[in-house]
Amino acid sequence: MSLSQVKCKNAKPKSRTYRLFDEKGLYLEVTPKDQKWWRLKYRFNGKEKRISLGVFPEVGLKEVRDLRDDARQHLRNNVDPSALRKARNLSNTSTDDSSFEVIAREWHAKQSSVWSESYSVDVMQRMERNAFPVIGQTPIQEITAAEILEMLRLMEKRGLRETTHRIRAITSQIFRYAIVTGRADRDPAIDLVGSLAPRKRNHYATITDPDKIGQLLRAMDGYEGELVTGIALRLAPYVFVRPGELRRAEWSEIDFKDKLWRIPADKMKKEVAHVVPLALQSIILLKEIQEITGNGRYVFPSIRTPLRPMSENTVNAALRRLGYQKEEMTGHGFRAMASTRLNEMGWKSDIIERQLAHTEKNLVRAAYNHAEYLTERRKMMREWADYLDSLKHVSN
Repeated sequence: MSLSQVKCKNAKPKSRTYRLFDEKGLYLEVTPKDQKWWRLKYRFNGKEKRISLGVFPEVGLKEVRDLRDDARQHLRNNVDPSALRKARNLSNTSTDDSSFEVIAREWHAKQSSVWSESYSVDVMQRMERNAFPVIGQTPIQEITAAEILEMLRLMEKRGLRETTHRIRAITSQIFRYAIVTGRADRDPAIDLVGSLAPRKRNHYATITDPDKIGQLLRAMDGYEGELVTGIALRLAPYVFVRPGELRRAEWSEIDFKDKLWRIPADKMKKEVAHVVPLALQSIILLKEIQEITGNGRYVFPSIRTPLRPMSENTVNAALRRLGYQKEEMTGHGFRAMASTRLNEMGWKSDIIERQLAHTEKNLVRAAYNHAEYLTERRKMMREWADYLDSLKHVSN
């Protein structure tokens, strides 16, 4: 039954917050302090969301229903009311409602209807970290190619070469949106094509797009080959060690108590001992494989004899079995995947490089610092594992 003005007025506070429902997702939320908030519940991109539509009685029943209908009209046009409100609020507080950030958020609100949730979040986080602090408050019509280039150069200095190219492309799309909506005359970002440092070409094929990473992880979870191979494949992205280090892992190196994998120097490329913090997801996989191979030497023994580690081509062969060609993804590619995404997530390059075991030139110093940044690396590996899980569980 729909609400009436009298029912809203007579609603009394209780010991806990409760709701009085109207129609089409609209409800009145009554708090123990006798505050009455209008809320609208809706779904966008398959995700349940809520926005506030004001406080009763300042916003009456007729007015709030008009606001609800306006929000639902935006939904029919594939525009998220919450994202649009953020853009409008920014416009109201900005000295110029045609600033780059205002228009970028408006563009993002309209585009996100055709994106997955993970990609939508990824795009906005990149802009918030890299573009808005530099050109966000500048009226879009006044932004020059030189100013955009300066912003991109700052990113290059932080080692974000791949992200730099993506930000230039996104900026160009925002300018084109501003042109068609009558707030800009041209796209200065297009002038910068060819002026940036070229993308790093990874020697090993990898996947760095969040949506495609999620697809890969789901495919790996569904691997139907040898169980030992499947667990090695699923563990690889969480620890992103070199394939040789993964396949030759020994149970004596795994410390479940301290949640560490200590790899001795003679197994490392630069012959310097390395420490890998193990997130909960890695621990679960190792416990699973321990029930199968825990009585032997190797975590991932050869299918022919437990006295030898798994073949060096096993993980790559498993990827091929899943349909990923060598030009798309390799066992070594999990390292480049982690490096690219962790940089874009804002982690310091020193911490990432240490976790990748990219040894510094001073090998003597490196030998004493194999556990350097261990506290930070523990946190990073936990966040990385949770991030991978979030991508895995997004359905496109």
